Amino acid sequence: MSTSSPEAVKKLLENMQTDLRSLSMECKKKFPPVKEAAESGIVKIKTIAARNTDILAALKENSSEVVQPFLMGCGTKEPKITQLCLAAIQRLMSHEVVSEAAAGNIINMLWQLMENGLEELKLLQTVLVLLTTNTVVHDEVLSKAIVLCFRLHFTKDNITNNTAAATVRQVVTVVFERMVAEDERFKGIVEQPPPVQGNTNRRSVSTLRPSAKDAYMLFQDLCQLVNADAPYWLVGMTEMTRTFGLELLESVLNDFPGVFLQHQEFSFLLKERVCPLVIKLFSPNIKFRQGSTSAASPAPVEKPYFPICMRLLRVVSVLIKHFYSLLVTECEIFLSLLVKFLDGEKPQWLRAVAVESVHRLCVQPHLLRSFCQSYDMKQHSTKVFRDIVNALGSFIQSLFIVPNAGNTAAITAPAGGSGSGAQGTAQGGPGTGGVSGNLTTQAAFEYRGTWIPLMTVSVQGSAKATYLEMLDKVEPPSIPEGYAMSVAFSALLDLVRGITSMIERELAVEEEAAAEFRETRPDQEWQPQPGAHLVWEEMVSACWCGLLAALSLLLDASTDETATENILKAELTMASLCGRLGLVTPRDAFITAICKASLPPHYALTVLSSNAANLSSKAYSIQGQSVQIISPSSESHQQVVAVGQPLTAQPQGTVVLTAKNIQCMRTLLNLAHCHGAVLGTSWQLVLATLQHLVWILGLKPGLGGALKPGRAVEGPSTVLTTAVMTDLPVISNILSRLFESSQYLDDVSLHHLINALCSLSLEAMEMAYGNNKEPSLFAVAKLLETGLVNMDRIEILWRPLTGHLLEVCQHPNSRMREWGAEALTALIKAGLAYKHDPPLAQNQRLQLLLLNPLKELSNVLHADIRQKQLESVLQILQSQGDSLGPGWPLVLGVIGAIRNDQGESLIRTAFQCLQLVVTDFLPTMPCTCLQIVVDVAGSFGLQNQELNISLTSIGLLWNISDYFFQRGEAITQELEREEEALQKQAQEKGETLNRPFHPAPPFDCLWLCLYAKLGELCVDPRPAVRKSAGQTLFSTIAAHGTLLQQPTWHIVVWKVLFHLLHCVRTSSTTADKEKIESGGGNILIHHSRDTAEKQWAETWVLTLAGVARIFNTRRYLLQQLGDFFEAWEVLLNHIQSAALSKNNEVSLAALKSFQEILQIVTPVKDSDKAGDALAAMGVPAVLIDPLSASGPGRPLVRSDSLVERLTRYNGAELQAPPPGEESALEDSALWWSAWNTWYRTGTDSTRPPGGPTEKLSFIPSQPFLTALIQIFPALYQHIKANFSMEDLKKLGVILHGAVSVPISSDASPFILPSYTEAVLTSLQEAVLTALDVLQKAICVGPENLQVMYPAIFEQLLLFVEFSCKPPQYGRMETKHVANAKYNQAEWVALNYVPFAERSLEVLVDLYHKTACHKAVINEKVLQNIIKALRMPLGLKYACPSESTWKLAVSSLLKVLSIGLPVARQHASSGKFDTMWPELASAFEDFLFTKSTPPDNLSIQEFQKNEAIDVEVVQLISSEILPFANFIPKDFVGQIMAMLNKGSIHSQSPSFTEAEIDVRMREEFSKVCFETLLQFSFSNKVSTPQEGYISRMALSVLLKRSQDVLRRYVEDERLSGHCPLPRQQVTEIIFVLKAISTLMDSLKKTKPENVDGNTWAQVIALYPTLVECITCSSSEVSSALKEALGPFKDFMQPPVSRVQNGES
Repeated sequence: MSTSSPEAVKKLLENMQTDLRSLSMECKKKFPPVKEAAESGIVKIKTIAARNTDILAALKENSSEVVQPFLMGCGTKEPKITQLCLAAIQRLMSHEVVSEAAAGNIINMLWQLMENGLEELKLLQTVLVLLTTNTVVHDEVLSKAIVLCFRLHFTKDNITNNTAAATVRQVVTVVFERMVAEDERFKGIVEQPPPVQGNTNRRSVSTLRPSAKDAYMLFQDLCQLVNADAPYWLVGMTEMTRTFGLELLESVLNDFPGVFLQHQEFSFLLKERVCPLVIKLFSPNIKFRQGSTSAASPAPVEKPYFPICMRLLRVVSVLIKHFYSLLVTECEIFLSLLVKFLDGEKPQWLRAVAVESVHRLCVQPHLLRSFCQSYDMKQHSTKVFRDIVNALGSFIQSLFIVPNAGNTAAITAPAGGSGSGAQGTAQGGPGTGGVSGNLTTQAAFEYRGTWIPLMTVSVQGSAKATYLEMLDKVEPPSIPEGYAMSVAFSALLDLVRGITSMIERELAVEEEAAAEFRETRPDQEWQPQPGAHLVWEEMVSACWCGLLAALSLLLDASTDETATENILKAELTMASLCGRLGLVTPRDAFITAICKASLPPHYALTVLSSNAANLSSKAYSIQGQSVQIISPSSESHQQVVAVGQPLTAQPQGTVVLTAKNIQCMRTLLNLAHCHGAVLGTSWQLVLATLQHLVWILGLKPGLGGALKPGRAVEGPSTVLTTAVMTDLPVISNILSRLFESSQYLDDVSLHHLINALCSLSLEAMEMAYGNNKEPSLFAVAKLLETGLVNMDRIEILWRPLTGHLLEVCQHPNSRMREWGAEALTALIKAGLAYKHDPPLAQNQRLQLLLLNPLKELSNVLHADIRQKQLESVLQILQSQGDSLGPGWPLVLGVIGAIRNDQGESLIRTAFQCLQLVVTDFLPTMPCTCLQIVVDVAGSFGLQNQELNISLTSIGLLWNISDYFFQRGEAITQELEREEEALQKQAQEKGETLNRPFHPAPPFDCLWLCLYAKLGELCVDPRPAVRKSAGQTLFSTIAAHGTLLQQPTWHIVVWKVLFHLLHCVRTSSTTADKEKIESGGGNILIHHSRDTAEKQWAETWVLTLAGVARIFNTRRYLLQQLGDFFEAWEVLLNHIQSAALSKNNEVSLAALKSFQEILQIVTPVKDSDKAGDALAAMGVPAVLIDPLSASGPGRPLVRSDSLVERLTRYNGAELQAPPPGEESALEDSALWWSAWNTWYRTGTDSTRPPGGPTEKLSFIPSQPFLTALIQIFPALYQHIKANFSMEDLKKLGVILHGAVSVPISSDASPFILPSYTEAVLTSLQEAVLTALDVLQKAICVGPENLQVMYPAIFEQLLLFVEFSCKPPQYGRMETKHVANAKYNQAEWVALNYVPFAERSLEVLVDLYHKTACHKAVINEKVLQNIIKALRMPLGLKYACPSESTWKLAVSSLLKVLSIGLPVARQHASSGKFDTMWPELASAFEDFLFTKSTPPDNLSIQEFQKNEAIDVEVVQLISSEILPFANFIPKDFVGQIMAMLNKGSIHSQSPSFTEAEIDVRMREEFSKVCFETLLQFSFSNKVSTPQEGYISRMALSVLLKRSQDVLRRYVEDERLSGHCPLPRQQVTEIIFVLKAISTLMDSLKKTKPENVDGNTWAQVIALYPTLVECITCSSSEVSSALKEALGPFKDFMQPPVSRVQNGES
């Protein structure tokens, strides 16, 4: 809310009335006049409010009256009233309702209060409000108010003093602000020119406006006061201090420079009053010399006084900053003074403040330029600018010179560094305690033992002073060590930064203008105005020496990375500026300084030394002190980061590089990178230095010429710390960028650079001639880099560049020439790759220019250069292969020129090129080159230097063949066109066309060339090459043979394939059997390949498989050739001779090939793999390798399940032939030819050896036999129509023979399952499969086939016998088994039991199907089965495997369940008569076996076994006894006798007592007994003999029971409380159970079937049973209860004797 709004006015009126009322209340008693005045005041206000619309104006008019009561109130001097009144007056003032007169009255009243010392703070507040809210106070009233504030400033009260000081400052500001505002108001009005200035004593200046006049008077009096004169205007001052006056002067000059610059009156004051004042006040400082004491001079010299001196310097800073233009002469004096204050003899604090002031100047480059223009460029004038710079320099130098110890005000001698100046003590400044401790962390300068810490004094570009701001200090403060240095350092840096950036800005502006000028007026020359350039050059000339001296010293002394960085940046910017201004000497001087700093101290580098000599001859005199450009002091206080070799002709030991050297190096890089264009001839300097540094650091050139950290080649001489290791990549990166930036140089600068590099390189070559020392490759590497980045203008550089590099390539030093070649080839590659404009394809001249040096390289004799050449050919192919065009023959020529006497690596590189050609560029080259490619690839295959290359080149031949296949049509067309052209030429010349395989068409010839090459390789002496070539040849023929024309196929089969087979067979059979020692010691040869014979065996395998595969896959094609049957016979003959060769691998593979041509694929079984890798697949594994993966490998059907396999063998698996081929496939002549081969092979291989003495020569392996047998089922499918019993016999012999072949003990772990598994070997499965196929065929075949059933049974039964009696193989079994790792029984069990058991299962199944067949009945198959089973049944526990007898029993039961009904059916025919005795013996042998169960048999097992016995008895009771009338009587008698034996004598004697109850076969006895009873009582006894048997059995049993019971009762009585032995208890329980069983049977039987005697014996038992009741055993009691129960049926009243007659 503004003060003039109605609400505010209303509020003001209310407040005033309230104030007046309060006043009247306060004064009611003591001061009646005041009370009256207050009351009349209230009336007055009300009246004003009522009468006027503009109340505020009216109030202002009447303000004297309104204020009056309050002034009277103040006059009472009562604190409470005074405060109230002052508050009211302030309120009026703030609403600006106080007139000039009223203001005067108020001031007078305040003056009185001041003199009485009342309410001093309130007074100050009131004055401030009065002067700041309006401008009514002028002239004397104003001066009175100001004086009032000054007076209050000098009271005793601290708070008042400070408040007053602040008020004075504010009031002074207000006065000048009023003047500025006034000037603003009168801005537009033209003033009359002021009259000529009069004398200086005027108290007023008539020409000034009111506010200006006040300001003028005030400023003039301030000068008077500082000068200790009486003021003109500020009447009433009692005291004043100079410091306060100087502060006020400074603030006015600083805040209102415009006032002094715009008004002559004020300018006059400056010149006439301020400057003389300052100079006068400075005088004690100027005269004072540190160290001169009062004793030395008669009059005491006034000592400089810190507060005044410091404030004077502040004033001087402001004067120079704002009023330099007005005060040129005065400023010269001030500046000279400033420079003097830096003098070493001045007090420490004075030097510090002076340095701060100089720093303030240094951040104002425009001011510095003015100095230079005003002084340095004028004749006879002081060279102020140069002096300032030099003074700073000598000031810095002086700080490093330790002063004498006698003077306590001296600089602190730093404790640290070398400790030389430790005698002085620190002045307690910061950072003095434990300086040495801080050495590592604190930034500092150290030079020749003087250590000066570096502090952060101000932000760059701003001079923030510390001591110039200490306005509250009276005593000179102690300056911390290093402070002055830090400020001087900042000043120096700011000076450089300011000047350079200013000049560069102006240069940029000028360049823009020039560019614009050239655009608008291209015909005219641009003329820059010379003045500016002169000033710039003068500034640089004036300051560079001083700067360089100071910066070099600081750089050498600096121990802080940041400080070093700043110094280097300064030197860098100066160097670049000099370069831009064309000042060569200073430019080179700064560059030399950086170069020297980069290198280790005293490093012998001629370029620099010569340059430094020119410089150091100029010693600069700065204020009488001679300043030398300081050479590095080689202090060891720097952190060493690298130790390396110097790059000089004479070895010097090692040199060290410090972190600082590296930093300088980076600056040097930076310089060259950013300012290369202005370096001109200094390139030589820069590059030489960089070369040496790079050398010391051990950077070696890498790809593209970039330098990378190298290996320490010269032994341990190069040592790099981790710090520098992390830096190196950065450095090498900058180095590369430096040369990359050469693309921005103009042609002239670029030539400067290239020349510098070439001359460096020549020097390096010179140095590398005489000795074997590692050469410096810097120049070569950088020539390369420069060439690479300037590809767009390569033609102007190419000749000098490549010319020089070719020279380097012939240098005897290998590193040197290697790099020459590297650079040259890299440039050629880059040149070819670069997108020139126009492109190279259209610029043949340039392409030739670029390729020429590559050709030149062939003239160099060094192998390493040839290697490089080939490598680059490789890379050119990789990048530009597509665009070589007609250059191909040449490139292929370079690649193919290999000889066996060349080193491996050259061959390897050449081969890489070939690989690239084959993989990528076949399509882009002319087709006529294809045959060259085949030849070149073949020659790589045949070279014997590097096996891998031979192998890979075979792979390339495969790839080439693939390419021929894919691009067949195109190649054919092009070749035929070419052929026509050639034929034309030949006809014209009258010659015949000469090319290999001529009659065949050209495309087929290409193929035949390829096959011929591969054929050559297939019989190479190296096995690996043979293998690879063979695989490739067959894959190629298989995959691409379809392209050949039919006549060509004939050549392929007879001339290529069979010829190859013949050669291989011959080589294999004659190969050396000597063991080959492992080649080269470290290559291990597998034992399966350690003789030449074995290696050739592999080749034979491969070749045979390949040929077979072609016959298989191309059968349709080959059958049309006409001589297919002959070819088939030849092939079978080869297969047979291979299969019967005495080499497992070959023989097995022959069978695989046999399978292949019969078109069978066998499934893979894990157990086969161990035998041989080849056995794994029907298609030999070898063929499916990476090379031939594209060849059509037939899919392998994997399956192990017998069922699946059989379904496949039934024909589903055979390849479906193309239509019309049926007859061919089924051509029986072919198949019977195959069967004969199979039979011959089988017979020969499974025939056991002859005599006993015959040495075990060769036993076929399991995989071989398995494969052999597996061939039969498929073969059989095609010959079954004519397969006779005779053939079946032949087959049986082979099967039996195969199964009997033993396994050599070392193979057994792979083929035999582990001990616990009952698994068949693959061979055994195959044998069963063969029989299975036969029986299935018989099953579905015609009637006449069924006569073969018994033969199959016979075969199976033979196999079943193996379970207990393994087969013999000749007469060598014992010997063989002895070698094995198992003893005989185990070995057999492992091998034959599962097989025999599986045979038994098959047999049972087969019998199930065929039991009723005539042949089966006639041939007594059932009898044979039982006879065969007798052996395992009889052996029972003695069988090699427990499973055998269990299986035998279950099989017997199954067979009987089928066979007995059939036997009964045919009982009359007598065909089964001989079977019954066999069966009885079998039962007898099994149920009452002679073998004892093993001791470790558990009770559970025993019970299971007993259950089997029970099952047999149950079979007898269900299948035999009911049909007794169909069965021979003897047999039934035998059965009964057996049952009797079982029911009584069943206790097994060999068990411990604890188990006896279980081991007695109770269950078995019980079943025997029940069956016996059932049989005894069930029917009328057919023959007396049978009845007799059963009656006998019963009476024996009853008698035995009676005995047992009696004995038991007797023993029980005798034993008393001791329990009876377990055995006896068990026996009695069994008897009791038998009795209850008998009672049950008797009850069920018809009474007439039971004999009277029996009844009598039964009843006779009763009394004995009753006697047992007393027994103590609970088990006996319960059995007894069951036995006594049935006797109730005998309890009936007696009948007459007659009815119970005996029968």
